[in-house]
Amino acid sequence: RMPQTPPFAAMFDSSGYNRNLYQTKEDNCGGLYYQDNNLLSGSLEALIQHLVPNVDYYPDRTYIFTFLLSSRLFMHPYELMAKVCHLCTEQQRLSEPGLDKNWTQKIAPKILQLLTEWTETFPYDFRDERMMRNLKELAQRIASGDEVYRKNTQQLLQNLLRKLAAVSQYEEVLAKIDATTSTDRLTLLKTKPQSIQRDIITVCNDPYVLAQQLTHIELERLNYIGPEEFIQAFVQKDPLNNDKSCYGDRKRTRNLEAYVEWFNRLSYLVATEICMPVKKKHRARVIEYFIDVARECFNIGNFNSLMAIISGMNMSPVSRLKKTWARVKTAKFDILEHQMDPSSNFYNYRTALRGATQRSLAAHSNREKIVIPFFSLLIKDIYFLNEGCANRLPNGHVNFEKFWELAKQVSEFMTWKQVECPFERDWKILQYLLTVPVFSDDALYLASYESESPENHIEKDRWKTLR
Repeated sequence: RMPQTPPFAAMFDSSGYNRNLYQTKEDNCGGLYYQDNNLLSGSLEALIQHLVPNVDYYPDRTYIFTFLLSSRLFMHPYELMAKVCHLCTEQQRLSEPGLDKNWTQKIAPKILQLLTEWTETFPYDFRDERMMRNLKELAQRIASGDEVYRKNTQQLLQNLLRKLAAVSQYEEVLAKIDATTSTDRLTLLKTKPQSIQRDIITVCNDPYVLAQQLTHIELERLNYIGPEEFIQAFVQKDPLNNDKSCYGDRKRTRNLEAYVEWFNRLSYLVATEICMPVKKKHRARVIEYFIDVARECFNIGNFNSLMAIISGMNMSPVSRLKKTWARVKTAKFDILEHQMDPSSNFYNYRTALRGATQRSLAAHSNREKIVIPFFSLLIKDIYFLNEGCANRLPNGHVNFEKFWELAKQVSEFMTWKQVECPFERDWKILQYLLTVPVFSDDALYLASYESESPENHIEKDRWKTLR
């Protein structure tokens, strides 16, 4: 029987990452260097060999994830795939003649398992035709031996194609949304004031429901980010191979960027909704409404929407509205700001995130499993971890200790992104959140000055220019 693929959370032990590799090889042999049974470094070739199963060996799942994630800093996934295929074929060629069938039966399920893990965890690697070609070739080689394997390889390819079709569809939807939201709301207000009289509170007057719909958007967008996008976001040239960056062809971080764009959109939407009403009491009501939405987001574990709402309220066109803020009961807002306070490297937020993660691990319902991290900070953490350590050691070995740490952070994200959203969708609210035009920076300032007139020379000059 083959090792089954456990859920991501199971890759951890209590101390963090499970590094005890299932190992039939001695320490520091064949170009791999271990200490206390932990793989610390190795030559690229040896690490690739360590990925490929043989008759007596199957690599540990944490190793597979870590190596597939980090290898793209040194080589393109299709080059790795070609090497894996080559090693498998070599093994078959070197096995004793006559034992061919026997060899296939022993090794085929293991190779199939490796391909399953690769296609399930890094499906976007296979948007490359060269990858697909290699995969099909290897699958065919396995399938030729046996009806069961043929069915299994077919299943694997179908699952993969389904995932790739889904991401293409998602990207088309994103492109459509981008095309429809490019108008500025102020232009619309001036041309057709009636058509835009809707505001967030008329569309959804319950802050709890709005927080749930925001969570839908967050989880959907999170779900489409491939783990490799974190690494590809900062791929540079491999020092041992100056002439080629590993990802010369466009950095594949589209879904990660779309998620960051969503955060910015939500901040601007909040600021727009606050600056739009003409009357002070209406503006104060919108601020209080968003404070309640933010609090519900915090309770759900949706830290990304929470942070976007707070940053929208802290934009200067909003924060300068002193008379409006004077009418707001700000005690609840102060608590939220305290939670998301950036001082001491976001200590309060990190504590809350740990709490949400513990809750999630012990959860019985999807409702309690939700953890949506403040995404820009997650990217920043991964970026600093990457910048802080070299990819290679002075002897040319790959610094695998660094990659355990990277994989640990990314696999935590993998657990979070797999949660199904338990709330009912409200298409009307979702449509509004995703497509309603928002003010540009200039429009926000203009609306803000028209609500509460400029207080100093700088503001007065800016107002003149804008008008």
